[in-house]
Amino acid sequence: MLETKIAKSSLMILLMVTTAMAGCIGSDDDSTSSTDNCSGDELKIAYEIKEDLTDTDLSNPQQIADYLCDKLDMDVSLYDVGSSGIAMEALRFGNADIAMNIDGGPAWVGWNAYDLDVMAADTKSDGRAYYDAHAWVKADSEMATAHLDNDDSTDPFTLLAGKTSCHTGWLKSAGMLMPMGYMIGNGYVNVQGDMSDTETLRTTINYYFDGSTGAGNPASIPESGALYSGYSGAVECLSTGYGDVAFAKDSTVASYCDNEDATLNQAWCLDMSQYVALPKFGSSPSHSVMYNSDVLAADKVTLIQDALVAMKDDTNGLEILNNVLGTDAMIVTDAETHLGTYGAALQNIPGISSKYGNAFTNGSETAAVKSTINVAYYLADDASANADAQGMADRLASDLGVNVNLYDVSSEGMIIQALRFGNADIGFMEGGPAWIGWKQYGLSVLAVETTTAEGATHYNASAWVLNGSDIANAHLDGDDSTDPFALMAGKTSCHTGWLKSAGMLMPMGYLIKNGYVTPLGDNTDVNSLRTTIDNHFDGSASNGNPASIPDSGALYSGYSGAIECLSEGYGDVAFAKGDDFSTVEKYCGDDNASENEAWCLPMDQYVQLPSFGQSPSHPVMYNPEKLDIHTRNAILNAMLSWNDEMWVDNYPMGGQNYTGCYNTVTHQVADIPMNQCGGEILSSVTSKGYGLKAGNSQNHLASYSDLLASVPGLSEYYHSSDKYGITDAETSEQE
Repeated sequence: MLETKIAKSSLMILLMVTTAMAGCIGSDDDSTSSTDNCSGDELKIAYEIKEDLTDTDLSNPQQIADYLCDKLDMDVSLYDVGSSGIAMEALRFGNADIAMNIDGGPAWVGWNAYDLDVMAADTKSDGRAYYDAHAWVKADSEMATAHLDNDDSTDPFTLLAGKTSCHTGWLKSAGMLMPMGYMIGNGYVNVQGDMSDTETLRTTINYYFDGSTGAGNPASIPESGALYSGYSGAVECLSTGYGDVAFAKDSTVASYCDNEDATLNQAWCLDMSQYVALPKFGSSPSHSVMYNSDVLAADKVTLIQDALVAMKDDTNGLEILNNVLGTDAMIVTDAETHLGTYGAALQNIPGISSKYGNAFTNGSETAAVKSTINVAYYLADDASANADAQGMADRLASDLGVNVNLYDVSSEGMIIQALRFGNADIGFMEGGPAWIGWKQYGLSVLAVETTTAEGATHYNASAWVLNGSDIANAHLDGDDSTDPFALMAGKTSCHTGWLKSAGMLMPMGYLIKNGYVTPLGDNTDVNSLRTTIDNHFDGSASNGNPASIPDSGALYSGYSGAIECLSEGYGDVAFAKGDDFSTVEKYCGDDNASENEAWCLPMDQYVQLPSFGQSPSHPVMYNPEKLDIHTRNAILNAMLSWNDEMWVDNYPMGGQNYTGCYNTVTHQVADIPMNQCGGEILSSVTSKGYGLKAGNSQNHLASYSDLLASVPGLSEYYHSSDKYGITDAETSEQE
């Protein structure tokens, strides 16, 4: 293959040289590039030459060779390559000295896989050697509000989950690769599928940006020339209301909607004030001039750089820049500066290395799974429980072909800090500390536990009142001006206990956040919440009772106690679970009345108010700054595969009985230890024993987070040794 390319290159040069009219040409009889006028060192330029190019074509790259030949006094020739990928191979093996007009993707792979470097780059019309990739949203959107509110706790990128995205096309830089690479790399999006296949990206986008699950539309990934394709199409998609976010360049909106002559603006344009650009994902580089530092000497690099930069100041040089390279100037740069943020995003795209690497000889992946993975886990005195946990680690090690260790922790706070400082790679956590880990320490959700056989990952927290009460009437009257939550002031509340999720934290967070309740006391002390509740729900001020905040095991404690408190008339509103996990249904909804609690009223006497929000199941967390995308994807896929396995004992199949780990998809029985079988692992290491689903922080924790963040002193309490010991764990995990 290489010999064929060399022959083709020689023939092309021969044809060009014999017909060229300018540059380093000797006589009409010469059949090769002149060595009479340029007798210096040889310099080969790898360049993809169009097959239909003529020697008189203004875009003929031979002009570059001729120009540099004259300026450098070197024997300069073109080395014809069929693609930018092959140009990288030519540099890698020393068959060319420099490669010109190299697009960002192949340049990044050449740098990342073969340690090639950049010596110079084209500039854009504004003088930059890059453009910035942004997400554009409408000014009245929640993403714009989160970006502009100067509140570090509100992250606009987390709010993109479930929205409809407008891409410029399939695998386009600013329209897809940059935003998706950034969001995958920073833990906003978890990859759905095989990391070696670019089609996995389509699946991931369609899952994460599926606005059709709400009141919107599926993601827009148009074919070339189709509706909403290209930069103008992406912004049109946003402007007309099909999508909620458009991925484009920093200059895109202005180029279509902010021309000095307004008649040149697109018909679909909104006023410029209606568009807001979120913080940039990174910079997409212009075309590069690349070289191999092991082949090309540093002094020659400098000479070539100087000549390329000086082209803009030379009439002939400027014409060549314009006609051949489509630029007005070149600048000196290096790979880190030119490709750094682009590569940081690109390397997170599924299959991207193979997409560009297929053009390379023996192209390979540029990243692999970590050789050692540490799982933060409580190792108890119970030898059996520890053996189950070790079974999980051994199975993960077997699935991934790496070492997996259990990292012993004694508190949720230690899990947070172990992930924060990179001492552990993943950890199973409760909802409360997961919220702290996400919002205050940048941790992300990888997977989430299912809490039912049907795969539920949340339950709704709701207020229950009695039918016929003024609160129930305000909810059921169909009148938006009557607000049931506003009528709770001065009523008696029934809580499941002190600082319980559905029974206190979520309802109080909602009522405080939405202005129904004013917090009293020190907002850094969680005990001020008791004062706030006692003040707002003091039914004793109107011939009722004070709020019920029972200790564990006391009268009216727990979920059943809260509904009993309401049913018996002590309180006016009970805070418990609603909808699919209805507390009232659990204790009072059996068709056989004898199975219901003695204090139950008929089911039609209970009215559920609109949900406060969702309480999440336990998530598996990780630190996106510490755990690379390839490793986290491999871990996720391995763990999800465990859902399909169950242990069988003398299981009849095909006329034989089997004992082992049965896969319900492949119908194979694996001969592995029982504690390494997926079903056994999930039953022992998850809180409910059902299974795991892929998840992300926004979908799983956002509703819960919004409410808990409004509870005064809760973060401080969670950090303290009285609860999760997050602060104390910081010192030990840094050592």
